[in-house]
Amino acid sequence: MKRIINSILLSGFMGMTACADFEALDFQVEKPLSIENQEEINKYPDLVSYLDGIGNPEFRLGVSLPISDYLSRGVRYRLVNRNYNEFTPASGIDHRSIVQNNGSLNLLQVTSLLEEAGEKNIRIVPSPLIWHRNQNAGYLNGLLSPLIVNSPAFINELNISSLASGNLAEWSSTAGVSYESSGGMGTNTPAIKMIAGGSVSSPDDLRFSSPTIQVIPGKTYEVIAYIKSDQDSEGRFTFEGMNNNQPILSWTAGSAPSETFSTGISWKEIRFRVSDFEGDSFKFNLELGYTPNTTFFVDINNLYVYDIDGDPIVTNLIADGNFDSGIAWGGWGNNSTRGVTEEGMGVGNSGRAFFVTNPSVTGGFWEVQTLYQLSEPVKNGETYKLSFWIKGDAEGSIRPELQSPNFSSNGFGQVFVTTDWRFVTLTTTVTADDRNRFIVSYGEFAGTVYIDQVVLASESMSGGSTTIVEKTVTEKAAVVEDQMERWIRGFVSETKDHIKVREVISEPIHETNPSLIRTGVGANQGEGEFYWQDYIGKDYAAKAFKLARENGNADDILFISESGLETNLAKCEALKDYISYIDQNGGKVDGVSVRMILTLNSSTDNVAEVFRILATTGKMIRIGALEVRINAAQPTTVMLERQADIYKQVVEHYLNIVPTNLQYGITLSAPIDGTDQARAGLWNSNLVRKNAYAGFADGLDK
Repeated sequence: MKRIINSILLSGFMGMTACADFEALDFQVEKPLSIENQEEINKYPDLVSYLDGIGNPEFRLGVSLPISDYLSRGVRYRLVNRNYNEFTPASGIDHRSIVQNNGSLNLLQVTSLLEEAGEKNIRIVPSPLIWHRNQNAGYLNGLLSPLIVNSPAFINELNISSLASGNLAEWSSTAGVSYESSGGMGTNTPAIKMIAGGSVSSPDDLRFSSPTIQVIPGKTYEVIAYIKSDQDSEGRFTFEGMNNNQPILSWTAGSAPSETFSTGISWKEIRFRVSDFEGDSFKFNLELGYTPNTTFFVDINNLYVYDIDGDPIVTNLIADGNFDSGIAWGGWGNNSTRGVTEEGMGVGNSGRAFFVTNPSVTGGFWEVQTLYQLSEPVKNGETYKLSFWIKGDAEGSIRPELQSPNFSSNGFGQVFVTTDWRFVTLTTTVTADDRNRFIVSYGEFAGTVYIDQVVLASESMSGGSTTIVEKTVTEKAAVVEDQMERWIRGFVSETKDHIKVREVISEPIHETNPSLIRTGVGANQGEGEFYWQDYIGKDYAAKAFKLARENGNADDILFISESGLETNLAKCEALKDYISYIDQNGGKVDGVSVRMILTLNSSTDNVAEVFRILATTGKMIRIGALEVRINAAQPTTVMLERQADIYKQVVEHYLNIVPTNLQYGITLSAPIDGTDQARAGLWNSNLVRKNAYAGFADGLDK
């Protein structure tokens, strides 16, 4: 045992003279064992120095921390640079962080990290490309939500009543055009069915022409049609009675002018404006003879031509009921907050929505409210129709009503809120002359409620209609696959000059039935959860690997990752089989990344068996996330030593069982203790090395 030598001068004894002689008294004190132990730990060199003895010059020692820890260039930034040669941000480089609510990619933070890490020779491995966690689930689910079609609040200049009943007498067409009683949008709604035969070679080989439409010269009219086809194709509108009968138009909102519009398996809105009429009438021709053997459907109920400056047939008493101006309603109660969302968070991922967050359920539903002041009182004795879209981050209920200054009211009833957008239509009859404000009560709901497209109108002035079109299974699969392609193509191609290693798929195997892939069906999915495989199927991983390979570098290392293998060896075998399936179906897996979140009771024998099983794949093996959790607020010395021993054993098993040429490296996913009780770090929260540091280093020291 080392000892500390102390000398204490004895002076000032009573009765001693100033000139008295004295000598120092020497004695020895034993150094506390905890200090001696810490000194020994502190003698260990930085972790990255152990890589020289491993025998694999490409071995990566990685760490995962919040991206802000690195970009702040503080003490944790220095800790990473001193001890590791690879960094995986715990967040910030994933689908949820990068894909915006309008589908665009925000790579500003990614670019900053890549530049900073590049200067320090730190390799960046981002979060998995396709995972069920950390996805912009709100954006993706919005794309899968029903198509919402609100007919214009103006008179339709096109008489479709006879057409809707199957009478095509006023319309002219080529062969291949017929009436379909249930082919339109929604349930049992009519459509025009148009079939392009195998011999079509010109757009007007398949044509459907309108009757004469009366117009006012000098006015602008908008034409609306909804079209879908059983395969990708295109079409156009031409005209009779215009100065330019074959104009190049902007066919959809925000699109550049072109000669044709595209069609596909989902209903698509075609909306354009015309004004250069020769006289007081015109006709349109819908021409779809571009792609042989294609079947089209044109919805009848929402085929519209109207004067954009005409008299409205819907009088909405709620100004800016779609909240696109960004103006929120007022309100009060229970420390609740309210406001307007960002662009792209409204129903169908379009526009904005109004939200109210109520921290908790209150004693009365009226204790949390929002108010919209009407410009004048509604009419006594009249029935009013209220419609809006609503969803919440939890389930509960709200109550809308028309209220007087003295708080008497006519309620619309209780509205149940779900976590998906839902269209609600309600009515109430006014029973007093002083109902001059619209109130919504939230006291029965804990969480955030979103509402959009609020319309309040007298039933006599509530013309128009709303059509809700659910997407089919085939349409949803196409939407999700398209989003996967856009995400992987965009992110990988933009970062391939700096990122050479990626996890493509994470956690694909079912948690309890390894013969299946993981699913979110029936699960209570949390924020950021989205299961790509539930729409694309088992091939989702093969498609993702193929996309990552095509859009990256030829020599990129692409991993598949999985967790919980050490507690379920059957899952490990299933992962092997799935890797073979991917390789045989268009993908190519380079390596397997395992997440090992262990405790003091974990079996290191099982850990060793995982390495043996995976080594038989011939793929590179990576420990992509290693933690040994103590799960105690005040760990004992025994706990700390046990944690260190498990870290040592895991590293030794990895280096001894996995062939050297298949060893990619090890990443620690919780290197520093946090505020929770996991205490999985090699450093405590004060960045003091723990026994675990020594155990991990001893494992690396071959």
